[in-house]
Amino acid sequence: MTTIGIIGAGHIGSQVARKAVQLGYDVVIGNSRGPETLTDLVAELGPRARAATAIDAAEAGDFAVVTIPMKNYTDLSVEALAGKIVIDTLNYYWERDGHIEVLDDGEATTSGLVQEHLKGSMVAKGFNHIESADITTTGALTGTDNRRALATASDHQEAVELITELYDEFGFDTVNIGTLAESWRVERDRPAYGPRQNAQELTANLAKAPRVI
Repeated sequence: MTTIGIIGAGHIGSQVARKAVQLGYDVVIGNSRGPETLTDLVAELGPRARAATAIDAAEAGDFAVVTIPMKNYTDLSVEALAGKIVIDTLNYYWERDGHIEVLDDGEATTSGLVQEHLKGSMVAKGFNHIESADITTTGALTGTDNRRALATASDHQEAVELITELYDEFGFDTVNIGTLAESWRVERDRPAYGPRQNAQELTANLAKAPRVI
């Protein structure tokens, strides 16, 4: 059975964990405050989930989902995540994260910075432009008409294939933006960020995104 290491237990991390255990995945979830703060969540999730430190969650996962504030991305363990696919849900909110000049100026992308830090990992953008509650409530069976779509981007085909499969299991179609250099198209305040979209609508919104907000 596949184990997902989830780093960050906020709204997105918790919802990904809920859906994952429903689908039969094992989940190891960790945060910066320690496993003792996750007792209630793990009790809710049931026997397929356990709490751990962030590093332990990274090490335990066959792949990882990272859902932490952008300002903390360099806290991710390079060693623990080496060789693994990492689904990066991070969004840049300067109000919370402080200004990051290369993001403000359009010289970098959030996922590109994560990949630069996690040099030995295969990073894919995922779950960053959907309200957390929608992760468990708006999915639909494969082939459903007007099925909701989510975007991804990666420099690694293996990572694209994994998140495409995971999206499908969660109930979503996939639109592949391309490399991480193009992942800004689904970042905060762009047309694709937030609303419910099918694949055709998402593709159109990605195309009309401005590089700098």
